[in-house]
Amino acid sequence: MAEFKDFMKLDIRVGKIIKVENFEKANDPAYKLWLDFGEDIGKKKSSAQITDLYEPKDLINKQVLAIINFPQKQIADFMSEVLVLGVYGKEGVVLIEPEQEVDLGSRLG
Repeated sequence: MAEFKDFMKLDIRVGKIIKVENFEKANDPAYKLWLDFGEDIGKKKSSAQITDLYEPKDLINKQVLAIINFPQKQIADFMSEVLVLGVYGKEGVVLIEPEQEVDLGSRLG
């Protein structure tokens, strides 16, 4: 079983998606995302397999939760710096987002 101290190792923050591109070189359909986490953290990139439920235009300005302290991961020609969080629904991955707008960089936990 995981302990609370294990959960606290994860730095989960709110970021706003500011740019989206189709990720043509990914093995599975995906988008390249650019997120703004506010002044203290800045802008970060992520690759996300969320094409089943989201169109790029619908993602712009959406606030989402992401783990910002995982190691970076090279995916084809793109360096993914954060892990955007979602859950598997019947029709694809559903992003986890705040119920209402909050300050960028707000921490979960």
